[in-house]
Amino acid sequence: MAIHGRGAQLARVPDRFGLAAREADGDWMDEREGLDGPGPKLRTTVTLEHPRSILTFNRSPDIPFDRSVNAYRGCEHGCIYCYARPTHAYHDLSPGLDFETKLFAKPDAARLLRETLAKPGYAPAPIAMGTNTDPYQPIEGRYRITREILQLCLELRHPVTITTKSARVIDDLDLLTELARHRLTAVGISVTSLDPRLSGLLEPRASSPAKRLDALEKLVVAGVPAHVSVAPVIPSITDEFMEGILAAAAERGVRSASWIMVRLPHEVAPLFREWLDTHFPDRAGKVMSIVQAVRGGKDYDAKFFTRMKPEGIWADLIRTRFRVACRKYGIGKAEIDLDCTQFRKPSRNGQLDLF
Repeated sequence: MAIHGRGAQLARVPDRFGLAAREADGDWMDEREGLDGPGPKLRTTVTLEHPRSILTFNRSPDIPFDRSVNAYRGCEHGCIYCYARPTHAYHDLSPGLDFETKLFAKPDAARLLRETLAKPGYAPAPIAMGTNTDPYQPIEGRYRITREILQLCLELRHPVTITTKSARVIDDLDLLTELARHRLTAVGISVTSLDPRLSGLLEPRASSPAKRLDALEKLVVAGVPAHVSVAPVIPSITDEFMEGILAAAAERGVRSASWIMVRLPHEVAPLFREWLDTHFPDRAGKVMSIVQAVRGGKDYDAKFFTRMKPEGIWADLIRTRFRVACRKYGIGKAEIDLDCTQFRKPSRNGQLDLF
């Protein structure tokens, strides 16, 4: 029986780190539920985390940014396909239910970022937000860490990009509009399907497809560069919505788009298989057969470039459909051109330099 409102179904810890397994005793749970009724509802908890740094640099040759900030760890959206799930294993937590229920917030993020940007050797380049967990997941409404970071970027005139699947991004439309006026931001919103029921199964606590499309329109009207990402494309589950998503985005004034094939690294693959068996047992085999066909016969291929560029006839078909639909609806590739020359380095004490 599926766990309502959650993407993953279990909280198994991974075995690749030699962690002790955790498993609920089925007989004991059955007896308890018979005596006391269903067990307590699964709640989301948030732990405050105080890292020593917040800006992460990477040298990956196949992604368009070299630095990122993640204000949170874990993500309440609960997207079953999320490639970031395995990061929870580093904390002896499950990439499954723990990833979406045991969250971490970093309230010092803006202060740490200011300190990093003040270092003598720092050279500005766009900071990516939303690369590992969503900066606008539900707990952002309480902690407002993403907003603090945007306020800092506006103050220092530092470019920043956002990727989200939440309409909550509109809560910061005032900041985003001002950043866009200085050519300092661009926002991408991923839309997986146009079916709210399906989205509720895939990404149970993310905004509905309609709300995401409305958020895109509000960004466009406000003059904020807005991009739609048809991501991830899951064969035989969401691929049928590709043309419809692009058409709906174009109607709202969006003029750039991209797509990403579903990625299933490490523990994500078994979690996704479990999800398929729970919700789509009739086509689970077909879905995984196509996923493996575009990944060289494996659930996932982690090699640079290959991981972001699936191969084979199925990938070529989706790529062609996407290209044809973009041409039909007047949508082009995303060309993010932000201005790094306006950056105003803060002094060591956190204030702006006078000269």
